Amino acid sequence: MNLSREAIDGALIVSITPYFLEKGNFWFKQNLKKILETRKNSITRALAKRRDERSSSSFFENNTLYLEKNQSYNFSQFLRKLDEMGYERVWQVSEPGEFSQRGGVVDVFPINPVLEQAHREADSNYAIRIEFFGNRIESIELLDIKIKSIEKAKEILKKKLKSQKLFSDLKGLKPGDYLVHLDHGVGVYRGSTSRATANGEDERSSLTTNYYTLEYAAGDKLYVPVGLERKLSQYIGFVEPKISRLGSSLWQRVKRRVKEETEKLAKELLETYAKREIATRPPYLPEDEIDFQLASGFPYEETPDQIQTLEEIKKDLEKSEPMDRIVCGDVGFGKTEVALRAAIKVIKSGYQPAMICPTTILANQHFQNFKERLKNLPIKIALLSRLQSKKEQREIVNRLKEGKIDIVIGTHRILSKDVEFKNLGLLVIDDEQRFGVRQKEKFKKVRASLDVLSLSATPIPRTLYMALSSLKNISLIQTPPAGRLPVKTFILPFSEKIIKKAIEVEIARNGQVYFLYNRVETIEAVKKFLEKLLPKVKFGVAHGRLKEKELVKVMEEFQNRKIDVLVATTIIENGLDLPNVNTLIVADSTRLGLSQAYQIRGRIGRSDIQAFAYFLYPQKLSPLAKLRLKTLKEAEELGSGYKIALKDLEIRGAGNILGKEQSGNINKVGLNLYCQMLSEAIAVQRASLAPSGREKMKRSQA
Repeated sequence: MNLSREAIDGALIVSITPYFLEKGNFWFKQNLKKILETRKNSITRALAKRRDERSSSSFFENNTLYLEKNQSYNFSQFLRKLDEMGYERVWQVSEPGEFSQRGGVVDVFPINPVLEQAHREADSNYAIRIEFFGNRIESIELLDIKIKSIEKAKEILKKKLKSQKLFSDLKGLKPGDYLVHLDHGVGVYRGSTSRATANGEDERSSLTTNYYTLEYAAGDKLYVPVGLERKLSQYIGFVEPKISRLGSSLWQRVKRRVKEETEKLAKELLETYAKREIATRPPYLPEDEIDFQLASGFPYEETPDQIQTLEEIKKDLEKSEPMDRIVCGDVGFGKTEVALRAAIKVIKSGYQPAMICPTTILANQHFQNFKERLKNLPIKIALLSRLQSKKEQREIVNRLKEGKIDIVIGTHRILSKDVEFKNLGLLVIDDEQRFGVRQKEKFKKVRASLDVLSLSATPIPRTLYMALSSLKNISLIQTPPAGRLPVKTFILPFSEKIIKKAIEVEIARNGQVYFLYNRVETIEAVKKFLEKLLPKVKFGVAHGRLKEKELVKVMEEFQNRKIDVLVATTIIENGLDLPNVNTLIVADSTRLGLSQAYQIRGRIGRSDIQAFAYFLYPQKLSPLAKLRLKTLKEAEELGSGYKIALKDLEIRGAGNILGKEQSGNINKVGLNLYCQMLSEAIAVQRASLAPSGREKMKRSQA
């Protein structure tokens, strides 16, 4: 990149602090003049005269750099000073508050006007280049990288600082955790330390500063002053991060590549958002007696999050733009009730809702629950899956086409070519992460203005939610239902005694048990072993190789309490809601991933009865399995999918929303920093998408 440059003799750089960020153009002009008059004096002495603003010259010594050609200045200390003054290290400078280094050449974009630019555009902010030869400043040059207004420069920087603070997220930080430093990359947090720092010539003004200590490769240490937390974020990723040496340019290259990828993604998201704004449909009818009757039949008290989500969906449906909302919440937190009420609102306005589920068992359960909830309303509901005979399926398809069925719940069967709707209005996708983009888009082709409500039990991290909230409609249901208790979790070695006692205790209180055994080939042998251990207990078996009708029959028998203990594979993982099942025993928990174990544990504890989960393991545990089980134990608190960085859960959540190809980029810089970059890229793209641009898009698609 060729930049026109002009040599200057001196330059002032002030730190990125609220004090300087709040100063207007007039203040800087006044002080620049004073500095020019006394340019051979120290900047601290020139500004110390303004005692009405700061009582101590030490503030200016700590928060300003005055540079002159031929001045001696320790090069390493100069870079550290820029870092501690709050400047962000980047590959190539483009915005105020940034600096870059290649060899002995340092480019800086100060937040203040440079000393000797008065003869140029006085109101502009310029970047400068400082070239060192050893520890001597050989030249200072103005670069033709500028912002035409100091106020504009500060506005850009304030937005960036706000974004950094929002996404830093240091809650629950422990020594040994990976931390990402904005300028230096991923290091290991080794705790906090205090260090005395001399402050100017007066020994009495020495300060004790607290630092975050980060360790990098080859034992390199970085001390980050308390107050610069915005430069730090916890690393959340699928893989063990790569830790580099301090001072290496590798991190800047990685950061630049990821930034470019987030800019591309932001552009794609904005285009989708703009297209969604173009499509319209008639608003759905407002609330009436049917809605109130349905709400009054809900056997539980709505949680605050449910109420807010219902309100958000109501507003979506009463607009003329189609809804595309994702509802995220832990298992059993009431997402299905929200979907049911949305469906009724659509039916009242003369449209048909369809609910698609990933498994036959789940579709059947939703069908039974919806049928029970709607029994007092004149609404025709149907189930469409391979459970029905060919003749029954043909009949349902015909009635859907004629509009004689108000709502259909089904599996992938709903996506078949022979399925047509008289007036499809809403698509509810349950466990949306289980469906591919093509499957979801198939419905949208049927009707461009289709309303889509996706339900997901995979948590969306707080940082991703903040990054996308200006574009995507996301509702979070994080509050557990009233009376819900956390599942008591035990991590123990495999023991017949523990299994026998756990089952006996649950059955003694008239409850039921899930016994998870994830090998189909030997599951019948395990059932026989349990029958021998507990001869008076009724056992059943469920796994994916059973015929669908057999599987549904077993599940119905279990639901109707004809079976006490269900010996099952991970087929129980998705969506089953059986409040009487309050003990889970996992025969070998080392065979489960963290998110899978977390999800399966969510199958119990779905009432106000205390639930117990026993994750058993063989005598020898690998370090990775030990870590997974420890994290699962720590995540015992209700709703903790949002509160604890369950790493693969969060990354999976990010992958579902952003696309799997983004996972690699997230791993490189950590989820929090990735979301910060994405948020900033969206803000820039959004600002460029002026109303005139949207109008142009509307005309091109008309």
